[in-house]
Amino acid sequence: MRVTPRARAWSLLPLVAPALVIGVGASLLLFGVSKLADLLKGVLWETLPDAVGLGPYSVPWILIVLTATGVAVGLVVWKVHGHAGPDPATTGLVDAPLPLGVLPGLLLAAVLALAGGVSLGPENPITAANIALAYWLGNRLKRGSPPVLWVMLAAAATIGALFGTPVAAALVLSEFVADADRPADGLTLWDRLFAPLVAAGAGGLTTLLLEQPTFALPLPDLGRPGWGDLLAALVVASVGAVLGMAAVYAFPYTHRIFYRLRHPVLIVTAGGVVLGLLGALGGQLTLFKGLEETGELVESASSYGWGALLGMAVVKMVALTVASTSGFRGGRIFPSVFVGVALGLAAHALVPAVSPTVGVTCAVLGVVVAATRNGWLSLFAAAMLAPASIGLLPLLCLAVLPAWLICTGRPLMQLPPVAVAGPSEAPPKAGPPKEGPVGRT
Repeated sequence: MRVTPRARAWSLLPLVAPALVIGVGASLLLFGVSKLADLLKGVLWETLPDAVGLGPYSVPWILIVLTATGVAVGLVVWKVHGHAGPDPATTGLVDAPLPLGVLPGLLLAAVLALAGGVSLGPENPITAANIALAYWLGNRLKRGSPPVLWVMLAAAATIGALFGTPVAAALVLSEFVADADRPADGLTLWDRLFAPLVAAGAGGLTTLLLEQPTFALPLPDLGRPGWGDLLAALVVASVGAVLGMAAVYAFPYTHRIFYRLRHPVLIVTAGGVVLGLLGALGGQLTLFKGLEETGELVESASSYGWGALLGMAVVKMVALTVASTSGFRGGRIFPSVFVGVALGLAAHALVPAVSPTVGVTCAVLGVVVAATRNGWLSLFAAAMLAPASIGLLPLLCLAVLPAWLICTGRPLMQLPPVAVAGPSEAPPKAGPPKEGPVGRT
C-alpha cells in the first residue's frame, strides 16, 4: 500500500511534542549534572586545599583527591542500588535502555568522577540516563511503539545538547539509520530523522539558552590550504589513529589487571591511585574531562616543547584507558579531543611547517576515529575546533580516510559484557583482542 505525502506528514507530526520534551529534558539533565559537578569541583580543588594549606594542584593533593574519588565511586558501585549500571568498559555511547533504578547511582558516580578530575566526559552516563527516561516516557505515551524510536530521540537530544547544535546528531544518527533495513512503509532517511532532529534541535537550543558553550579554539585561520597542508593532514591524522588504537589494544589488558582485585571499592580505588600518579606526572591540564583544558593548552602551547606536549597526549590517553577500565563512569569523546589537541600541537612544535590548525584538527580526527569508530562524529568534532577555517573541510574529509583504514575492522574501545552481572564480577580472560565488525562507542 502506497503512503501519500499528506498521510506521511500527518504520521510525523504526533512525534513533535514528545521529541521537544525529550530534547529539553536531555539538555536540562546535562546542565544539572554539569553544574553539580562544577560545584563539587570547586569544593575539592579550591575550598578544601586552601583550608588545609596545600596547593590545589600540588602532587600530594592530586593523589589525595583522585584516590578519594576512586574510593567514593567504588562505594557507589558497591552499595547503591543498580551498582551504577553495567561495567563502563562494556558500554558505548548509545546502548539499550537501562532500568530507571540504575540512574541515581550512575549519575552520582558520573558527578563524582567529573568533579574529582577523572579523565572522562559526561556523554556516556548522560546519554544512558536520557535513553532510559525517554524509553520509560515513550512506553507510557505510546504503548507498543518500537524501543529504537525512543533510543534515537534520546541519543539525538543528548548529542544536540552536548554540542549546542543538532548538526552532530543528524550526522551521527545517519549512520545508525543507514545500517537499519528500510522498513516496508518506504520511509526515507529524512522521514526517519525528522523526530530525532526535533529532539536534537530542542536540546541544542536549550543548551544555548542556558549557557554559551564553545568548542572553537584560538587557532589561526588556515586560509587556502596547500599541498604541504594535505601531506601534514594525512600524516598527523594517521599518527592520531595509531595512538588511539594503541589504547584500544591495551583496553582489555588494563581491564583484567584492575578486575583481579574483585571488589568494586578496591577496583575503582586502585584506578584512582593510578590516575593520581598520572595526574601528578602530566600536570593540571591532564585532569578532568579535558574540554576547558584544551583551550588553556592551546593558549599556553608556546611555553611547552614538543616532547612535553607529546607527553601530555600520552598521559591523557593512558588516563582515559585507566579510567574507562577501572570502573569510573564517564565518556571518552572529550578526553580524546584533548589527546588530539596535545598531539597536534606537538606536531607543530616538532615541525613548524605543520600549521597548528591542521595539526590540532587532524590529530583530533584520528584519535576520535579510533576511540569512537564513528566517522561523522570525528569529522564534526575536528571541524568544530576551527569553524572559521573553511579550507579545513576538504583536508579533513581526506585525512579521515587513512585514519579510518587504520581503525576499521579492528577491535573497539569497548569490551563484550561479562557472562554474569554483578558488582564484583570477573572479566573474561584477556588476550589479543579479536577483530570485529565496525561499531560505535
